[in-house]
Amino acid sequence: MKIALAQINVCVGDIAANAAKILDVLTAAKIEQADIVLTPELALSGYPPEDLLFRADFHRQIEAAIQQLAKATHGITLVLGHPAEINGDIYNMASVIRDGRVIAHYHKQSLPNYTVFDELRYFTAGTTACVFEQGGVKFGINICADVWHEAAPKCAVDAGAEVLLVLNASPYHINKLNDRHAVIRERIAAHGVAVVYCNLFGGQDELVFDGGSFVMDANAKLTQQCPTMQEGVYYTTLNGVSPEPASIAPALSMHASVYQALTVGLRDYVRKNGFVGVLLGMSGGIDSALTLAIAVDALGADKVHAVMMPSEYTADISVIDARAMVATLGVEYSELAINPIYQQFMTDLTPHFAGKPFDLTEENLQARVRGTLLMALSNKLGKLVITTGNKSEMAVGYATLYGDMAGGFAVLRDVPKTLVYQLSEYRNKLAPIIPQRIIDRPPSAELRPDQTDQDSLPDYAILDNIIERYVEHDESIAEMIASGLNAIDVQRIVRMIDRSEYKRRQAAVGTRITSRAFGKDRRYPITNRYNPVG
Repeated sequence: MKIALAQINVCVGDIAANAAKILDVLTAAKIEQADIVLTPELALSGYPPEDLLFRADFHRQIEAAIQQLAKATHGITLVLGHPAEINGDIYNMASVIRDGRVIAHYHKQSLPNYTVFDELRYFTAGTTACVFEQGGVKFGINICADVWHEAAPKCAVDAGAEVLLVLNASPYHINKLNDRHAVIRERIAAHGVAVVYCNLFGGQDELVFDGGSFVMDANAKLTQQCPTMQEGVYYTTLNGVSPEPASIAPALSMHASVYQALTVGLRDYVRKNGFVGVLLGMSGGIDSALTLAIAVDALGADKVHAVMMPSEYTADISVIDARAMVATLGVEYSELAINPIYQQFMTDLTPHFAGKPFDLTEENLQARVRGTLLMALSNKLGKLVITTGNKSEMAVGYATLYGDMAGGFAVLRDVPKTLVYQLSEYRNKLAPIIPQRIIDRPPSAELRPDQTDQDSLPDYAILDNIIERYVEHDESIAEMIASGLNAIDVQRIVRMIDRSEYKRRQAAVGTRITSRAFGKDRRYPITNRYNPVG
């Protein structure tokens, strides 16, 4: 018995194109003499379809596509993930389609409503198992979060399932593949059945689905591991109910997986939204350098336009290093001096500033001039502006609304500054494209004379530690201080994080790579008088 795992990249709402891709998989699987094609969760609609699920016309298109796909199932079984509206209830469903007709349905039982998931907003939970027979083997179906809990797998095995087929749209974060393996081993230990796990691939707004489909036998031995961060159709063979050994794709390093997730997230956001390319502001600093490298790797140099916008505070070496990097990569490059525009603003505003000293107002004004120039180029050229700020800056509000935050996609939004350095070193090991001086220099916004980030922030190693513990793990101020962190640093950084929520709500979406990102993952009220010290 041969099963095709369709680790495919689909687009939310593009039902016709998604159906065409599934049809291509069916055609290829027939050539390979496969018996079953297993798709990811909600493969026909894309995941997550969000409020599209409330539209009746959306469900009509889904149903029409299912009927078209059914015509291609003669001699093969398709286990298809899709949404369905039935008598006013909406289900996250898998349909078993064979020889032109739907022979069975399964409704997802465990509906996640945590981190990035909102399934209770949309779906009604199923309550019954779905077991179908193929070639003398009884297959049970689970969908994604079902296997993270005990009930649904037990329900399937109690109904006679000998092999469990699992449709997934499991998004990436660091170490997620190991988490999936551990969960499946727990289920196998409890029930003693083999598991065939098919995961979605591709970027969808802030989420990246990393693929990495796999098969484990009834002893929880990994018999097949499909590659992560790539699309493909992979075949596994069962001898009775036992999977035969197949290829084990090597695991990516942490840095490789994060870097590839960032490229996938950007590439799919640009392509699926129809942009012709991207623009970014170069500064001669490490954040814009890494963002440029990712953009070129994701889209190709011909789709990337770097813009250097020096001011009177921009160091000569910043311009020199930016020019060197764009020359190495071969991207389009422009230089637009902001000082004439900035000085005109200051001429008009000085009477209203009433002799007040230079402060953040003037610093932010420089950033907003740059943002205005980039957005003008974006409008004229049809290219997406990608921002270059990192998670550390977004956490504490070390960014300017309508300035360096101006843009449509934030590549490094969930990447802490310390990881920015590590990823830059990683990329240079593949090929030296980021000038070493950019990596070695103290980071600076260059908005006033002799400025460095550490004038306003603690060392990034300390800052990122506090951010991770407060944001990703919900540690209290007392717990962090008790662990040995400096009380003044902790209290100051927590205050900065909390009061910057209004900025983050207006920030561009960006790829999630940690276990808890700003956005869907962490939803704090903007107007909020909670005092974490008290």
